[in-house]
Amino acid sequence: MPLDRKLKKANHAWIRPLQAKGGARYIQISQQIMAAIDDAVLLPGDRLPPQRDLAQLFGVDLTTVTRALTEVRNAGLLDAHGAGGTFITTSSAKDNRTVDLSMNIPPLLHGSAFAQAMAQGLQATVPLLGQGDLMSYHVGPGTKADREAAALWLRPMLGAIDSDRIVICPGTQSALAAWLLAYTEPDDSIVVDTLTYPGMLAAARLMQRNIVPVEADAQGMCPDALEAACKNHAPAMVYLVPTIHNPTTVTLPQERRQALLAVASRYQIPILEDDPYWLLAGDAPPPLATMQSASSSPVYYASTLSKYLAPGLRTSYMVVPAAQPIEPLLDALRSITLMAPQPLVALASHWIRSGLAQELFEKARQELVKRQAIAHSILPQPLWAHPGGLHAWLPLSTKIDLYRIIQTAQEQGLGVANAEAFSQADTPPSGIRISLGGAPDARGLQTALEKLTAILRDQQAPRAPQAIV
Repeated sequence: MPLDRKLKKANHAWIRPLQAKGGARYIQISQQIMAAIDDAVLLPGDRLPPQRDLAQLFGVDLTTVTRALTEVRNAGLLDAHGAGGTFITTSSAKDNRTVDLSMNIPPLLHGSAFAQAMAQGLQATVPLLGQGDLMSYHVGPGTKADREAAALWLRPMLGAIDSDRIVICPGTQSALAAWLLAYTEPDDSIVVDTLTYPGMLAAARLMQRNIVPVEADAQGMCPDALEAACKNHAPAMVYLVPTIHNPTTVTLPQERRQALLAVASRYQIPILEDDPYWLLAGDAPPPLATMQSASSSPVYYASTLSKYLAPGLRTSYMVVPAAQPIEPLLDALRSITLMAPQPLVALASHWIRSGLAQELFEKARQELVKRQAIAHSILPQPLWAHPGGLHAWLPLSTKIDLYRIIQTAQEQGLGVANAEAFSQADTPPSGIRISLGGAPDARGLQTALEKLTAILRDQQAPRAPQAIV
């Protein structure tokens, strides 16, 4: 144990009087310590007062203090060194939990606000149980009430839209797979960015569609490259993630959106616009779906609640252009999933109509702004990110061993996604996507990013030559 820890003064700032009716005294003491750790009043390396001092401060016997510290130690939060003192550990069970930096999920799912919203929403759906419809079959585009709630949610993105053109889907992954099944054939070509959403790549491969990657620049997919792909491959669909692109975080400027729509229109190729981050951006141009006209290519618009509220809601929306048939999509969805989970869809609709969805989203958005600031203060540069985004993209040198980085990160309890997951190419660009919503709180994210930065720094450091004997 380092000398400075032995000499460190005990931290008394967390100590509060015990409550007469607060339950067992050893439990109260252990809860005070754990709460102080959660609130960062006690930090890793802080020293607790000696047990006899704690017994005197709390007015209890030594056995009570010993039982309390045992509870905290069993939780993995204390590091005892006998006469050297008892310290808040730097490798607590809480810190050693896997922090998932590989999945784009919204923050605050562990918070009280989300729990309260779930309780309120579930309570509001109870009366529907008596009608018998909630747990019955719901095959089709969704109930009128749920589609109207969807139109309300989509209004900031698309303006006023006809709810009859909305299809309720059990998550965007199902919607993308259903679109491919409904509107394309085996061996058709699908145009995507060089790096793109892995779910689309997986669905296209499984359905034996040919994936045609198209080059992008700092403003997203290049119109000239798209034109060449249209000429050479006659694709059945162009797939775009136009806002806070996954994984590169690039947002297509309005001029680029218009240019891409113009290219697709010249060749009469439909566009599937997967736009799960538009609300998070706050400053994104209008979706391509709002730019389509009677003479342009149709633009199908997909939006999900998974990135704004919670993946467990399994609720997403596909908006079918007015001049296009909706039945093929419904048939495909029926064959894949039969229907969306109606209790969860009803919960989501209640949140939207009551304003709870907007409140939860706003809290999550504010939290992401804080987390992006933390990421920029810790991670190496250049770091590609949007101030309100769920993820960041970190380009890396091709000389760095990505597999070693991923393996080391996993060994230290970090999940990270590398470029290979987003690419169809044999040699994808070197980089990793870092998701910021999976950590339970900002402090946990900071610890995880510090670990990741240390791993990256170690990989970039020159290796000393090994002696040969």
